[in-house]
Amino acid sequence: MQEFDVVIVGAGAAGLFCAAAAGQACLKVLLIDHSDKLAEKIRVSGGGRCNFTNRDTAPDNFLSENPNFCRSALSRYTPRHFTELLQRHGVAFHEKHKGQLFCDRSAQDIIDVLLAECAVGGVTRWQPCRISGVQLLPATPDASGAAGYAIDTDRGMIHSHALVIATGGLSIPKIGATDFGYRIARQFGLRMVTPRPALVPLTFDAEAWAPYTPLAGLSLPVRIETGSRKARISFREDLLFTHRGLSGPAVLQISSYWQTGTPIRINLAPDHELLPALLRAKASSKKLIANELATLLPARLADTWIEQGSSAGHSWQRPVNEATDKALAALAERLSNWELTPTGTEGYQKAEVTAGGIDTRDLSSQTMESKQNGLYFIGEVVDVTGWLGGYNFQWAWASAQACARGLASKLQAARTGGAGIPG
Repeated sequence: MQEFDVVIVGAGAAGLFCAAAAGQACLKVLLIDHSDKLAEKIRVSGGGRCNFTNRDTAPDNFLSENPNFCRSALSRYTPRHFTELLQRHGVAFHEKHKGQLFCDRSAQDIIDVLLAECAVGGVTRWQPCRISGVQLLPATPDASGAAGYAIDTDRGMIHSHALVIATGGLSIPKIGATDFGYRIARQFGLRMVTPRPALVPLTFDAEAWAPYTPLAGLSLPVRIETGSRKARISFREDLLFTHRGLSGPAVLQISSYWQTGTPIRINLAPDHELLPALLRAKASSKKLIANELATLLPARLADTWIEQGSSAGHSWQRPVNEATDKALAALAERLSNWELTPTGTEGYQKAEVTAGGIDTRDLSSQTMESKQNGLYFIGEVVDVTGWLGGYNFQWAWASAQACARGLASKLQAARTGGAGIPG
């Protein structure tokens, strides 16, 4: 049986970064992944250039049943720390939008940095390698003061003093997503927040959506919101019409907060005061309402909106100077407060991340260790979900670093007979 200080399962962003940091802290580390492809989620992110962090990362950019859980890790490993690492490796990057940082060249640059850091730490990597079982060893003292774990793999049995789960969520199964992390959590009696697709397009009833399918491919800036009172949240981003519903950054953002059966509300013209603009046009123009509206909105949207309004009984297919103030007010209100209820989402196939996961009540915010001694969870598998824009990668780096520090402190202290101080 081969023996390691730490076995990390999942060679994505969090797993690679934790392995590198733990290895460089003089721990004997094995990194395992079932896929033959390395870090595919990094590779495909950001259009192939990887939106690897956000300069403006703060706890408020994350969704969790315990919103304060992420504070400790994020405060101890910040975007500045990661960008300094990239600069040491000569990786060029740029800010694209709202603090979002992308590689100038390719997402492969991030993968190469992580592999180089793992090499410095002497990390052993088995890939592809499947795990058929994990068992807690009898409670005899070992180097960590914990019982340790026996891990059965298709490359043989392993003994590890600590086990780190960095297997991500269920999103994008075609690049290897599995429920392995959730199964391990259940095996050891940890609580779960029900996983669900997040940062995902929203869908609508096919018949009800049919009038809007000609708008597929149309994008425009909007303000979108869902919820009510203290639970209300809104975003100002671009929206994209699709054949089945709505997508684009605005919808991906709101999808993490949307609850099944509840409406979303969209202001399709957040940069304009529509009613005053239409009333001014009424006083000076003989153009059709649709033509005047097309000066404020994309023409395709204006035409579709007028057509749908007419089929619903609104008198909008006429010159603007012949419209009543009431009709123009109704048009402006519907455009600035379009309320509609999605029937669902495009699911894990198109979700960028998975919300929910390991309940943070069973984890240490300082070290990411669970209430099961020696078992750690990091990254997307945990119930911490970031906004669109590099936040989820920053959580991967920060939770991985917190875990590595905790592992080093605990295992090294055990070797010298100390109690260990959580990272």
